[in-house]
Amino acid sequence: MSVRRQRPPSNPTGQAAVPLPLPWNNTRVPCACPTDASMSPDATKPSHWCSVAYWEHRTRVGRLYAVYDQAVSIFYDLPQGSGFCLGQLNLEQRSESVRRTRSKIGFGILLSKEPDGVWAYNRGEHPIFVNSPTLDAPGGRALVVRKVPPGYSIKVFDFERSGLLQHGPEPDAADGPYDPNSVRISFAKGWGPCYSRQFITSCPCWLEILLNNHR
Repeated sequence: MSVRRQRPPSNPTGQAAVPLPLPWNNTRVPCACPTDASMSPDATKPSHWCSVAYWEHRTRVGRLYAVYDQAVSIFYDLPQGSGFCLGQLNLEQRSESVRRTRSKIGFGILLSKEPDGVWAYNRGEHPIFVNSPTLDAPGGRALVVRKVPPGYSIKVFDFERSGLLQHGPEPDAADGPYDPNSVRISFAKGWGPCYSRQFITSCPCWLEILLNNHR
């Protein structure tokens, strides 16, 4: 799985263009807290396709963020913006490494559900590192972590391959319970066999994407 150069709103699969909620030229757009459709008694709340958890090392910070739209922006701190604003998540004590890494999140990522899978677009100025069951080598036991440079995108979860993996043996998961429907994304810091951090729980700031429609 290779990474691709990020491009304007155009479906990575080559199909019809899919409008995305955020501009691609890093224009600053409103920082808003997540809205809750349940606040309206007459609203019919649609099913979310994924939930996002934000972690600092082994500590989950904030609540699960449910995603209903086809695409969601996950970023640190913009004067204006919409999506999951990590800068608003407070924690009483943070290590210096966490503070430094949080300052590098910037515009963060755009997570998009496409017909062929879930794509992550790196909109920040630092690389992101990703892992999912569909990125690992077939039949391999070694963890595969992909580095995605700024301005590039990668299909972090392949729907077709996920269906094939459901019938295979469950691989070893040394850094926690194995979830065949999850994606892990670390900001600025890599982990795994090629890095000094062996487990993602050693990374200062990372995301856990829990896919709902494939459970």
